[in-house]
Amino acid sequence: MHSTPWILIDTETNGLTPPIFVVELAAQRMNGWQAQGPAFRRLLNQNADIAPEASRIHGYTREILERDGEDPRTVYLDFADYAGDLPLVSYNLAYDLDQVLLPEWQRLNLSVIGRRGLCVYRLAQRLLDPIPAGNCKLQTLRQYYRLPERGAHTALGDVQTVTDLLDTVLRPIVERQQLTTWQALVDYLNADWYPSRLAFGKYKGRDFRDALTDPDLRQWLHWLASSRNARSAAMARWYLDRLEQTEVNDDHPPQTYAATDSNGLVVFVDAELAQLKNLIVHARDRLAELEAEYTQERHAVDVTQASLFNLLREHYQQRDRLRLIVDYRQRFLETLLREGEEQAEQCAKQFEQAQQQSEQDYEKAAAQTAEQRALTGEETQELNALWKKLVRVFHPDRFHHDPSKQAAYDHLTRVINRARDQGDIETLREIANHPNEYMQRNGYSTLDFSDSLERSQLLKLHQSLESRILMTIEALSALRLEPSYELHHLVLQNPYYLSSIAQDHITVLNQEIAELEQQADDLADEIEDLTGMADCRVR
Repeated sequence: MHSTPWILIDTETNGLTPPIFVVELAAQRMNGWQAQGPAFRRLLNQNADIAPEASRIHGYTREILERDGEDPRTVYLDFADYAGDLPLVSYNLAYDLDQVLLPEWQRLNLSVIGRRGLCVYRLAQRLLDPIPAGNCKLQTLRQYYRLPERGAHTALGDVQTVTDLLDTVLRPIVERQQLTTWQALVDYLNADWYPSRLAFGKYKGRDFRDALTDPDLRQWLHWLASSRNARSAAMARWYLDRLEQTEVNDDHPPQTYAATDSNGLVVFVDAELAQLKNLIVHARDRLAELEAEYTQERHAVDVTQASLFNLLREHYQQRDRLRLIVDYRQRFLETLLREGEEQAEQCAKQFEQAQQQSEQDYEKAAAQTAEQRALTGEETQELNALWKKLVRVFHPDRFHHDPSKQAAYDHLTRVINRARDQGDIETLREIANHPNEYMQRNGYSTLDFSDSLERSQLLKLHQSLESRILMTIEALSALRLEPSYELHHLVLQNPYYLSSIAQDHITVLNQEIAELEQQADDLADEIEDLTGMADCRVR
């Protein structure tokens, strides 16, 4: 494998609905696990429309490609020279090759370039099973394993991320499993395999090995093995075969090793249990890092939004008051014409209530923004330390036997999540340092946060931590796609940008205010014409 040449590829397209056109093609020649020579990257002008959802992901528009893209035939002739007859490998080979490139080459009447290679997505699924990051999406794995940012959702960036993933994460596992040749990897991926966690049915999400101690799950697998659906039956039989092999191996005593405790006494430690506890320690550390990172970035974005609100509040408030006036006068006129003056007068009371509520909302928003400020260096360091303490609360099903304690646990995690999203460091500090005192003050029973758990409970705890890690990665990714996040980073690069963008907003708001004032005046004139009275209450 170390000297085998192959080509790693990725594509960005105009959408997912056929016919699919490539808008960016990137590739990297590989020699074994190492990149060799310069990468190949080209933009293609297909004279095709780009679906808005695709453009939002990779950033390419028809105008950009008409300006910077090249003729597809020219690009593919150059790619043929680059790739030769080497195997083509992709993170999602079934898409990049089967659904995108092969149909495109056929459409352009071009010969097939290279030959079919491996799918890195399938390789990652197998090698990382059960997936610690929750799923095998490329960007999820990048963040989970802290790989460099390479320009997500561009073909070249994704090729570089796959190279990082192969070298840093997958290669060591492959070598431990002694898959030393290209053919060994091919055979490994072609062998029957199913993920440890069931993907469907009443036991969805459960590890099939739970059937070793759960007779109901085992009975369900036997039922599935007799299914008329050939695929389902084959999967169930595969799981049952693995269970039988595990039971044979379990006839031997668990592996132990000698260790020395704090008093210098030699004790014998269950190796599997020790490994599981070590995994939990690492999962907690990773979760703490991610939670702290999310909280810091969420808070920083909110501080920028608060500053923008303060610059625009007066204009927003004036616009919203005029909207209420226009709405009130329209309803007054409609009610006057349908039901008469007496009923129309009720609209005035509704207007006053709506106006009071609007004023209260703005006062509340102003109070909240007044509390927003950038974190100091000391507070940022404290936040990292706080999350290392806070991750102690993640104990799945720990209190399922005690409804009151389960309710207390659910309440505590909700409070922590809300404080995280609101940047409420004071609450996070209070819970992290004195969790049970916090629970008692809020009328909940105290909880045991120790790790004196049985193996099955530790497994559930580890799965819960992994699930929480995935949720936090996804929340962080979603945050970084928000326009407010982009605004925050533009302001970091240029402090004057905030006042500039505020002025742009003010220009738009002033135009809207002028239009609303005209509408309000026209409606007031109409009311005066019909009633003989000017509407002085909301002038």
